[in-house]
Amino acid sequence: MTYEPIIGLEVHVQLKTQSKMFCRSKNAESAEPNVNVCEICMGHPGTLPVINREAIKKTVMVGLALNCQVAKIAKFDRKNYFYPDLPKGYQISQFDHPINGKGKLGKIGITRVHLEEDAGKLIHPAFAKASAGKPPGKNYSLVDYNRAGTPLLEIVSEPDIRSAAEARVYLQELQNIMRYLEVSDADMEKGHLRCDANISLRKSEVGSRK
Repeated sequence: MTYEPIIGLEVHVQLKTQSKMFCRSKNAESAEPNVNVCEICMGHPGTLPVINREAIKKTVMVGLALNCQVAKIAKFDRKNYFYPDLPKGYQISQFDHPINGKGKLGKIGITRVHLEEDAGKLIHPAFAKASAGKPPGKNYSLVDYNRAGTPLLEIVSEPDIRSAAEARVYLQELQNIMRYLEVSDADMEKGHLRCDANISLRKSEVGSRK
């Protein structure tokens, strides 16, 4: 008996804009932690978000490139969860009314392409027991909020991928599109493009794709 994987991918792409998604803080990498922040992206009481028009424009560009149904009316939602690097305690995201609906890249269906804000970044100093004359590592974590509020595109695929090789080609094509449109540098090493995989197995079907 043989099995085949059923794979769906959730790809996150940091958009290349001058400011963050809902405030005027600079959207740029920095060697210094917590310098590109303000009251809005830090979630201070009484502050209100203002949408980044350039992020909306680039989201629509990606939707058109992926043959998506671009919505006439879209809305944002609150996704409530607690992470130490999520200042507000919730993420502004989209779900049932995204900017881009159904689409396709080659044979791979696209469920939606929606816009949200990124979280910050946790930094974990080396943590280990003392060994071989080395001192023990640190027992705390640091938080850098420079990335918090960065415009983040999420591209959700249908479970149409049937192999790791096919998943790789799909991701490479997405990376090429992001760079061609100049909406993102899409460098995986820098976290500009990240991927979550949803994988299950089933018995192989006659005539299934390889």
